[in-house]
Amino acid sequence: MGAVIGVIGESGSGKTTSMRNLPPDETFYIDADKKGLNWRGWKSQYNTEKKNYLCSDSFANTSRMLDRINKEEQFKHIKYVVIDTLNGMMVAEEMRILAMQGGDKRSAWTDLAQHGWGIVNKALELRDDVTVIILCHSETVSDDNGIVKTRIKTNGRKLEKLVLESKMTTVVWAVRQDGKYKFILSADNSTAKVPLGAFETDEIENDITIVLKALEEY
Repeated sequence: MGAVIGVIGESGSGKTTSMRNLPPDETFYIDADKKGLNWRGWKSQYNTEKKNYLCSDSFANTSRMLDRINKEEQFKHIKYVVIDTLNGMMVAEEMRILAMQGGDKRSAWTDLAQHGWGIVNKALELRDDVTVIILCHSETVSDDNGIVKTRIKTNGRKLEKLVLESKMTTVVWAVRQDGKYKFILSADNSTAKVPLGAFETDEIENDITIVLKALEEY
C-alpha cells in the first residue's frame, strides 16, 4: 500500500515551491493546475521527454497515470508522485458539468465526489515504495457548533462529509507568515496531522523532503 501525504494551503502559501527539492529522477509530477512549477530550472527537471511530467486536469488521465506508475516497468524507478492540485481537477470537472447540454447533471455532481475520493484511494493502492503527495487548496470554515477549522477545500457537500484528510496519514499546512513560508504540522484549528513523535516541533521549513525524511526515519 502506498503512502499518501496531503499538503494544504491557500494560493500563494508555497505548496508547489515546497516540492523543489524532490529528486526529479525519482519523481513524477502531475500538473493539474496547468500553470507550470514555480522555481528556476523546473522545465529541465520535469518534462514529457523525461517521462516524469503530465499536464492534465482530468481525473481519468490521472487515474490511468497512477496505474501505469504502479504496474509498468518503465516507471519502477518512481518513488514520489505529486498531484498539484486536486482542486484543479475538481474545478475543471465542475466547469465541464456546468457546460453540459442535456444529460443528468445531478449524477455528474455525484461522480465528481466519487472522482475526488477515488484518486485518493487509487494513490493508497500503489506500490509500497511509492509516496503520493497531494496538494490541495484550503478553506477555513465554521461548523454548526461555531468551531472554526482550516481543512481541504472541496467541491460539493458529499466530499465535505467524506473528509479526504481521513485517508491520509500525514497532512501538512503550508502558510506564509511574517514574510516566511513554513509548514504547520499540528494546530487546534486545522486538520494538519503527523504521526505521534515523528517531529520535535509543530512548525518546520517549507520543504517536503524534510517531511519525507522524518517519516522514513519514524
